[in-house]
Amino acid sequence: MMDIHQILKKLPHRYPFLLVDRVLELDKGKTIKALKNVTMNEPFFEGHFPHRPVMPGVLMLEALAQAAALLSFDALGVEPDDNMIYYFAGIDGARFKRPVEPGDQLILEAELLRMKAGIFKFKTWATVGGELAVEAELTCAVRTIA
Repeated sequence: MMDIHQILKKLPHRYPFLLVDRVLELDKGKTIKALKNVTMNEPFFEGHFPHRPVMPGVLMLEALAQAAALLSFDALGVEPDDNMIYYFAGIDGARFKRPVEPGDQLILEAELLRMKAGIFKFKTWATVGGELAVEAELTCAVRTIA
């Protein structure tokens, strides 16, 4: 549905902080399904943890927020530019159900619950091999910067 080249045009994030590799499905204004290939090359694994590499929970939430951003821009029908920024505004009910390790494929899903005045609320979750890894309700805001 959307490859890395299209994602790079929509998200301002770059290595090592771009956490969406591909969009698998996009139902305009409703849902998105994307993926993040988790590899041993990720810079955070060097320190988290050297003896047992585990993807930090905050980065799983960030990956979900990036997928949600792609859904937001699609719902608005806009191409983001340098005058637009997308912020995290809140995280509710975050639960981590299983560790995510090198070699895993993290399937990121977001459902748009509501949007009003540039504020978006999402139900999000990510799975590995069909098993729930993380879930949370995310609130994000799109703002124009001077």
